Amino acid sequence: MQGMTTIFKASKALKVKKEVGENAPALSDDDLVAMSVRELNQHLRGLTKEDMARLKQRRRTLKNRGYAASCRIKRVSQKEELERQKTELQREVDKLVRENASMKLELDALRAKYEALQCFARTVTRGPLASGKVANTSVITIVKSTNRNTGPVHFSAPS
Repeated sequence: MQGMTTIFKASKALKVKKEVGENAPALSDDDLVAMSVRELNQHLRGLTKEDMARLKQRRRTLKNRGYAASCRIKRVSQKEELERQKTELQREVDKLVRENASMKLELDALRAKYEALQCFARTVTRGPLASGKVANTSVITIVKSTNRNTGPVHFSAPS
């Protein structure tokens, strides 16, 4: 390939190499790629077999370059989209980790309150009992705050 120069296609700035030689056909690379097979066959009439083969090979090479360039563009755009999705999913995971930690703290606080209630219930029911008498029933009232960070639990145990 003697005398190769590089030109740029208008769409998406794809590089296309153009042959410049003594016997180069009068078609530009853009025209050669854009024309239909029927138009190409009409243009090939009257050319030698050698020129026909060279022109067809040049067209095939140019088309392959275009396909390769579009594949590269598609691959880059898919990679960017996947990276965007990865970032979005990582944010979601971080948010869920924070929520999980918060819920674990809340669960630990509720367990501690439950154990305190059990301890209190045991002390109330262990009071001195006269033989044959039933213990007075104790009532435990638990007031939960509407605030997410619950404050102390209020107990009342009337006898």
